[in-house]
Amino acid sequence: MSNEFTRVRLVFADEGSFHTEIISVPRDRLEDYDRLIDLLREDPSVTRSTYVDLKRLVSAAVVTQDD
Repeated sequence: MSNEFTRVRLVFADEGSFHTEIISVPRDRLEDYDRLIDLLREDPSVTRSTYVDLKRLVSAAVVTQDD
């Protein structure tokens, strides 16, 4: 596993309000999943270090240079 990470923006809904969190995921693991949500739910390298409340998750997107 490489030491390079990719930033991912998560948007959560909480009783009508929204908030954003930025997390880092291993870049080389992104290629192993067709969908970003699957990486967040299933990959041990992510689930071991980051809790994602999937019931409140509205959106997940890779952060680009333009963001």
